[in-house]
Amino acid sequence: MTEDAALGPAAVVPDSSAGATGAGPAADPPQYHLGRRNDRLLLGAVIAYAILLSFLMIARGISVTPDLVVVSFGLAALVLGRGKLFLRDWIPFVALFFAYELMRGYADKFGLPIHVSDVIAIERVIGLGNLPTTLLQSLHHGPASSPDILATISIVFYFLHFPLPLAIGFLLWIHQRRLYYDFVAALIVLSMAAFVTYLLLPVAPPWWAAQNGYVAGVLHLSQTGFDGLAGFFGFHPDQYFYSYSVYSISPNEVAAFPSLHAAYPFLAFLFARRAFGKVGWLMLAYTVCVWFAIVYLGEHWVVDIIGGVAYAFAAYFAITRGPRWARRIMERVADEEIEASVEAEDEGDLGALRRMGRHVRWALVVQGLAVALIGAVAAYGMNKLGWVGGTGSALYLLPWLAILGGLWRSAAGLVSR
Repeated sequence: MTEDAALGPAAVVPDSSAGATGAGPAADPPQYHLGRRNDRLLLGAVIAYAILLSFLMIARGISVTPDLVVVSFGLAALVLGRGKLFLRDWIPFVALFFAYELMRGYADKFGLPIHVSDVIAIERVIGLGNLPTTLLQSLHHGPASSPDILATISIVFYFLHFPLPLAIGFLLWIHQRRLYYDFVAALIVLSMAAFVTYLLLPVAPPWWAAQNGYVAGVLHLSQTGFDGLAGFFGFHPDQYFYSYSVYSISPNEVAAFPSLHAAYPFLAFLFARRAFGKVGWLMLAYTVCVWFAIVYLGEHWVVDIIGGVAYAFAAYFAITRGPRWARRIMERVADEEIEASVEAEDEGDLGALRRMGRHVRWALVVQGLAVALIGAVAAYGMNKLGWVGGTGSALYLLPWLAILGGLWRSAAGLVSR
């Protein structure tokens, strides 16, 4: 037996070129293949990309909506060599989000009494006899249509209430993909809990209360802020492009509590703080600006913000401190073997997945798309043609469940054993 054979396959002969510490490329785990310096540069580039994208969209009169942001991040994922993995991980997320948005609009069709006066009473307790909304809006001079720089700044934060947390999700997906799955799960738990609340406890926002005579002195400054934005960047308000058509399909004017404008960015802050340490606290500063904006514009009560923060905390701890069986489900869905292999592979996800024996199962993809298409046709028929009772029927949820399940099945087929 030779000396080399006696050492066995697990023995490693130190490389003198690795330095005194003995830390060479072979000693690093796969996720450090690109090095810490390149990892920071990558994160910085994604942050700069999200900021630039948002600025250009606002400057051209395009609402910064999740659909456009996801498409843009998909292009970024292709550049990073992770196109197929992006589709696998993000299609279910986007499908869940859109399904929730459509169900949110369904929640006000149950005919339950709308809460207004009791919420106003709680607001007066918070404001020590005054409404916090009117206290903040004392900074606005003249009628609601009067030019207001503060309203213009506030409408920008109002636009970004979800796309920026979506950017945090993309950063997590690049930096800590397993934590990204926790973020998505918490976001869905938060959204569904809010949906149940909208169903059982419809609450009118301040502007609605003012328009219907429940309170005086509350202004709706959103249009004022947008007009200021249009004037600053030089586009006409009529040219404003709003791509997120799901709001016009299924609106809900009495879904104020809890405020997801307050909850989404706060949930993103909790995960950013966990993933990025001190840098993540910058997300809290942004979140506070959103809170100010939604009250100043007359879109939400302070109690809506308190509810949103409470729901976000509950969703965060439900996922990160959940039962062991739920953690195991998330680990199987995330498939950490894929993550380690993709991060270790220079060729991106295609080379890594090929080496792992993963491939596209077209039967699953086609089946999923067929089910989603049937659901889309049924949803259109119920919404526009009044099939089987229209949107007022409990059956209206079934088409969206079909769309969701079909897209999820197709995504799973893109990367399969």
